[in-house]
Amino acid sequence: MTRKPDEVPAELMQELATLPVFYALEGRRVVVAGGSDGAAWKADLAAAAGAQVDVFAASPSPRLQAVAAARARLTLHERGWRAEDLAGAAMALAVIEDDSEAQTFRDAAKAQGVPVNLTDRPALSDFLMGAIVNRSPLVIGVSTSGAAPAFAQAVRARVETLIPSSFSAWTRAARAWRPRVMASGLDFFARRDFWRRFTREAFARVEHAPQDGDLDALLEETRRADEASTRGRVTLVGAGPGDPELLTLKGLRALVGADVVLFDDLVPAAVLDLARREAVRINVGKRGYAPSVKQEEITALLVKLAKEGKNVVRLKGGDPMIFGRANEEIGAIRAAGLEAEIVPGVTAALAAAAALEVSLTNRDTARRVQFVTAHTSDGKFPEDIDWRALADRRATTAVYMGNRTLPALSKRLLEEGMDPATPAFLVERASTPQQRIIAGSIGDLPQRVAQETLEGPCLVLIGATLRG
Repeated sequence: MTRKPDEVPAELMQELATLPVFYALEGRRVVVAGGSDGAAWKADLAAAAGAQVDVFAASPSPRLQAVAAARARLTLHERGWRAEDLAGAAMALAVIEDDSEAQTFRDAAKAQGVPVNLTDRPALSDFLMGAIVNRSPLVIGVSTSGAAPAFAQAVRARVETLIPSSFSAWTRAARAWRPRVMASGLDFFARRDFWRRFTREAFARVEHAPQDGDLDALLEETRRADEASTRGRVTLVGAGPGDPELLTLKGLRALVGADVVLFDDLVPAAVLDLARREAVRINVGKRGYAPSVKQEEITALLVKLAKEGKNVVRLKGGDPMIFGRANEEIGAIRAAGLEAEIVPGVTAALAAAAALEVSLTNRDTARRVQFVTAHTSDGKFPEDIDWRALADRRATTAVYMGNRTLPALSKRLLEEGMDPATPAFLVERASTPQQRIIAGSIGDLPQRVAQETLEGPCLVLIGATLRG
């Protein structure tokens, strides 16, 4: 049975607790009230953003005094704040312990039309200040709307590991180069291609500080691609076995830059959600013994979209180069004069081994690992496998798509001399919360599996080393 590629409609934005915005403060006046270290942090932050900062504190902390001494844009007034101090300010920040004074500060700011933030007082604040990842001019804010500041800090720390400090230099280069790119003569699609190439270069050379020579090289590369009508590109990305955290960083970067994502049924929604919101999502699922989109149709769609100038990601479960018919897609893409890139993924066999907590190799019992598929392109049991190699007691075998043909597989291996007691496992939905393991031997696993209802993708592991 066949089916057509199915574009998944874009969803409306989910409810937001707050709207994240970035406020330009260069040359504008900001008022800070309070003398604590918390007030010092807010004053320092405003000054770092280019604001002219007036701090009012009757008893400034040593930290606040140090910040005032170091920041030319910051003026420390060693007295309490007054209502008239707020006149003409672009923003007011305060760290005030007394409830009554905090309310008075809020009222005074409101009377002057000045947006205000009071630390630990979300009900009195017009806006919140979250945790910051600073790779300026690349700036990332993280907020839990005041619900869990410690959690926001933990998320910030995780994000910082993904955003190298060298990105500051790349972002500064982007700002400096943009006028030259606009004046380069490249049209809209070619300019978009330039910035994609720029982004790939930044991620690939994170320790490199970009130079003008890099701009010239990227412009020339873009022009050559434009002349060859290769504005679009296709990236084959391995989505991993199911756990979204097993998606590689490179795969994630490809997803967030995609215009269109073609995905299989086996790709979980949690991985698909990592694509940028504006990306078109098209389900081109192929499932054994179920209605599937023809491979020829998928390949033609990849080429068509890329020729339209789209950045296309072909998202495949597991690793795209293992039983994913990647050669057909790569061949068609290159035959059309388009670029293809492959991003490996964690294949199901490795996730299944992790689920069993047993290595697939062992110097004494398993010196070879072999991946096989248990059915041919027409869904039948394969007869042209090297059965002697499969029955080798010193090999570990991972059988993809093998649950339906498991009885025939077991029978043939036993006929080839495999010990009936050889450990064998079926792992369903490896790496996911729904993961299930059916344990047995090659002699009795088919009977054990027959007693169960299987709904998710399955993989069979066979081998003496699986005894653990």
